[in-house]
Amino acid sequence: MKQPSKAHLAVKILALLKKAHPDARCALNHRTPLQLLVATILSAQCTDVRVNKVTPALFRKYKTATAYANADLKRLEQEVRTTGFYRQKAKSIQRTANELVKRFKGQVPRTMEDLVTLPGVWRKTANVILGNCYGVPGIVVDTHVKRLSFRMGLTRHTDPDKIEIDLMKLLPRKDWTFFSHVIIFHGRRICTARRPNCTTCPIKKLCPKLGAL
Repeated sequence: MKQPSKAHLAVKILALLKKAHPDARCALNHRTPLQLLVATILSAQCTDVRVNKVTPALFRKYKTATAYANADLKRLEQEVRTTGFYRQKAKSIQRTANELVKRFKGQVPRTMEDLVTLPGVWRKTANVILGNCYGVPGIVVDTHVKRLSFRMGLTRHTDPDKIEIDLMKLLPRKDWTFFSHVIIFHGRRICTARRPNCTTCPIKKLCPKLGAL
């Protein structure tokens, strides 16, 4: 039997996962691009659940980029302390806020080209902002997307930028953002790193199960 193309496989996987995880969305709570940018910075090596516990008070206090830029750094460090690496994260938030004020009138840019010029913002973070705030489709290659896209046979690469390119070629542009969400949800709920639950997996007949279990 002829094997389906990677593009056909990717589309079928997306359809099945969409049915399995219809609630898939950005797990970081936010209302504005600035809030999502700050939450994404805090999410480095930290769970989204923990970040969502810290950000409500943070967002009530700091409503603009100027507010973050003018914040007392030591106080900001303590306010984000429980997310880990708090000194580095507080400094990154303030440096980014300063750049927003100086170069973008306090607004979060709407293009990849501008976003990646901000301190600590790479393609992953930029795609999070663009896809969830500005409706610009993008594939976010986090640890789940990296692991599962290889396991499902959609890429052979380990470099996030190359994985992003591979997935962009396989999926319709309109589905890029949701694909990232649904893969992340699937990675957390079923195809976990330590013990993937293949028996209940909705794509078990399609998945080649590449890589170590």
